Order: sequence, then structure tokens, then C-alpha cells
Amino acid sequence: MENYFFEDTESFDIKKEVVAKINDLIKSEKKNKGEISFIFCSDKYLLEINKEYLQHDYYTDVITFDYSENNIISGDIFISIDRVKENADTYKVSFENELYRVMLHGVLHLVGYNDKTKEEQKIMRQKEDEYLNL
Repeated sequence: MENYFFEDTESFDIKKEVVAKINDLIKSEKKNKGEISFIFCSDKYLLEINKEYLQHDYYTDVITFDYSENNIISGDIFISIDRVKENADTYKVSFENELYRVMLHGVLHLVGYNDKTKEEQKIMRQKEDEYLNL
């Protein structure tokens, strides 16, 4: 089950197709879905979370808190709508496309992918593309 929250940003509808992509990702990675919360927020809101919980003083598009146990994935995925809009402009893609990519990115963290090294980032990007294009 997924939940959607909006903090310090306007709400919007989540299309069924992104939910289907998330479910496909989870099944393909041989995991079971627990509770996943997407918290859409402003840069300012996410910066405070980044500082408080990760001791990072910079803007980011997504922060994932993983509460998964065994094969059941659960977590809170915080997404800065300000960053998504800016990245969509930078990469010349639609807001929706970039939003879906970032949502999938957060779920990829929950199923076990990381992006600390260049190689991990390359794999993460390939997985994002794979699941976006399903």
C-alpha cells in the first residue's frame, strides 16, 4: 500500500500508471510491498530533513528512509517538488517523467540498490530507465 502526503507544496494527483510501474518494479525485484509513503515537499522542507537526519547541508531531490524487513519493503520517500521541476527543465523532460523517475529511484533504494559510487549510480540510472519504460 502506498500513501501520499504533501508538505509545504500544492497537492496533485498520482496517476495509476506510476503505481503500476512501482508494483512492477517490486515484483520484478522479487520483493513484497509493505507500506510505502511518498511525502512530496518543498526544497526548504527537504533541506531541513537532510540536515536533521543525514547531517547534509544541501538540496536534494529525494531522501529515502528504509524500514524494510526480510522481503517486505516499506519506507518513507521524501521528494522535493522544487528539485523535480528544476531537474525536468535541466534534462528537458516533462515534470511527470522526472517525478516518476524520482519515485522509482526511491523505491529502488527500498529494494536494495544504492548510488554512492559511480558504478552504483550507473546501475541505478539503468534500472530507473528500465522501469520507466515498462
